[in-house]
Amino acid sequence: MKKILIFGAAVCAVFAMSSCHSKESAYKKAYEKAQAQQTQVAATTATTVQPTQPVTQVTTVTPTTPVNDYSNVSVRTENFSLVSGAPLKAYSVVIGSFGVKANATRLSETLAAKGYTPRVLQASTTNGTMYRVVATSYDSKADAAQSRNNLEAQYPGAWLLYQK
Repeated sequence: MKKILIFGAAVCAVFAMSSCHSKESAYKKAYEKAQAQQTQVAATTATTVQPTQPVTQVTTVTPTTPVNDYSNVSVRTENFSLVSGAPLKAYSVVIGSFGVKANATRLSETLAAKGYTPRVLQASTTNGTMYRVVATSYDSKADAAQSRNNLEAQYPGAWLLYQK
């Protein structure tokens, strides 16, 4: 009786192991189907792209000095008060926002060590009081946008603040 049980368990184990393997033929069929679709798309594209008129070469002339249009750069406005630093100009580049004043002060000190004239602002938002760190401030939007583009590599998420 014991031999029959062991033989039955071995047959069940062999059957279970052999049924779990995926069939190579299924992969081969899927591969062949994908190849057929790819060749069909290539053949369709080759037959439909036949120019009826001669193709002329188009040459584009690029200006030697790039034209920088900053009119569509997004700017935020909010109510704030200056906590520390020099007075702001019309457009400022904000590189950090913190819920804790000490963190904003620490980033401000780091910027000062790098040669910037940082400012710390206190803004009332829906999330509570936030301390904004301003790296640079300009009278023109174009200058502020250029500065933000330069700072964004080191401070991702930098944005422009407009003071009315």
